[in-house]
Amino acid sequence: MTFRAPLTNHHADGTLCPADHKHTSSGEPLHTDCPGRAYTRAVCSCGWKKEESGKGYVNECRKRHLASHAEGQNAPSAS
Repeated sequence: MTFRAPLTNHHADGTLCPADHKHTSSGEPLHTDCPGRAYTRAVCSCGWKKEESGKGYVNECRKRHLASHAEGQNAPSAS
């Protein structure tokens, strides 16, 4: 099974921040109608979740989590 954990950005009120809303590295909006990125969320198809204000941190956690699925698939089964 292929697991997926897409990143999504959210405004402070919890609404989704569209992908076309660009931000500075600190989350300040570059789009005139955007209040700014308050947090980034990753949700894996297995149910794992990570939500933090730092987009880079969430992405690193996401990568580690997805790698753990790959390691589990490559490990010999215990019989």
